[in-house]
Amino acid sequence: MSEIFPVHIIGGGLAGSEAAWQIARAGVPSILHEMRPTQMTDAHQTETLAELVCSNSFRSDDHQSNAVGVLHEEMRRCGSLIMQAADASKVPAGSALAVDRDAFSAQVEQAIEADPLISIERGEVIALPPTGWKSVIIASGPLTSPALAQSLQELTGEEALAFFDAIAPIVHKDSIDFSIAWFQSRYDKSSPDGDGADYINCPMDQPQYEAFIAALLAAETMAFKEWEKDTPYFDGCMPIEVIASRGPETLRFGPMKPVGLTDPRTGERAHAVVQLRQDNTLGTLYNIVGFQTKMRHGAQTEVFRSIPGLKKAEFARAWRAAPQHLHQRAAPVG
Repeated sequence: MSEIFPVHIIGGGLAGSEAAWQIARAGVPSILHEMRPTQMTDAHQTETLAELVCSNSFRSDDHQSNAVGVLHEEMRRCGSLIMQAADASKVPAGSALAVDRDAFSAQVEQAIEADPLISIERGEVIALPPTGWKSVIIASGPLTSPALAQSLQELTGEEALAFFDAIAPIVHKDSIDFSIAWFQSRYDKSSPDGDGADYINCPMDQPQYEAFIAALLAAETMAFKEWEKDTPYFDGCMPIEVIASRGPETLRFGPMKPVGLTDPRTGERAHAVVQLRQDNTLGTLYNIVGFQTKMRHGAQTEVFRSIPGLKKAEFARAWRAAPQHLHQRAAPVG
């Protein structure tokens, strides 16, 4: 019987963790390489596998009428570790699947560590292909280390491998003004165990919306580094100020669309609505949906506190857009 060599997987994010899990289900050993905590990134907060540094939402979980929901169901039927962890750590999010990010990554790491066919090696992989590796999966994401990114670029010969990811602000719930904000899911949609009121909504009338757009466009942003100036944005993960620059009404048909929501103070639909989604199991933290940004920290605080209901908002951590980075193509995560 021939010797079975382990599969080496570079990157302990969602893709790498899932790959190791599925390979083990097939009875094949693997070595999962994760550089944290030996080499940290500008965005990760922990050394835990499958840490979510962008959105805590996996988008729609409706497998009856949404393609993303169908993919979720297919993954569940294939025994996906990511879906098992997401289901075990989910928080209210209407018809979407959102998770407590800390509980989610803990679930993934515990399962990986407990599997006898999976070994975790902490340390940076700086070049490819390493000598002696028979089978390799590169599951590196937008926060690939510079050395590995350069190696990938040289290996592929590509000049335009790029990815953009960003982080949205997280707000302490007890700092939100609920004399203005209210709970409601769009069209009152809910998960099976929800109540149709999973999101916090902050309404804007037309003058407030127009002033908000003007403030976004005037805000100081972090300067691009020379190597990232001409890298295009990924449309599914675009900074809020970049969306606003595409036209004054763009946000009203994107993350700030008011449809399916009724302001209880007026009984009518607002001109625009900012939504916040629960970010942890305790329900003490909420992230502003679709509000990833490259604004400087001072500008972020000033602009986001101009949103009705968030005048005294306290933010749980510093947030910023992660740099665009050269690396192999991957599916967007935020």
